[in-house]
Amino acid sequence: MSAPPLAVFDRIISDRGSVYAVSGGPVADRAGIDARLAELKSVRRFAKATHNSWAARLGGEGLKADDGESGAGAIILRMLESEGLDDHLVVVTRWYGGKHLGGDRFRHVIGAVRHYLAHRPT
Repeated sequence: MSAPPLAVFDRIISDRGSVYAVSGGPVADRAGIDARLAELKSVRRFAKATHNSWAARLGGEGLKADDGESGAGAIILRMLESEGLDDHLVVVTRWYGGKHLGGDRFRHVIGAVRHYLAHRPT
């Protein structure tokens, strides 16, 4: 049985031209993470995004990548740990709008993950 498609919540946050989306779904191993990331990036809009930061917990072990958005992967991972959500990948995507957001970018990553946790299929 194949995994269900990624749950994608697009254009959930907009600030000073930057736009955020959040996506995720169950994963069983590192190959599953890579497959999910490839699935997301098969959509041209997501392939052209400035950042696709992600985190996952596999059997309680955390994996993460910032994809150039320094610190974003760690924030996502901490939130997955707080939620106790194992064997699951969450990706926060940002399209940079030309203006630096400073610390607000962390607030937006947190907001995106909260949106995902509240609306993800169970």
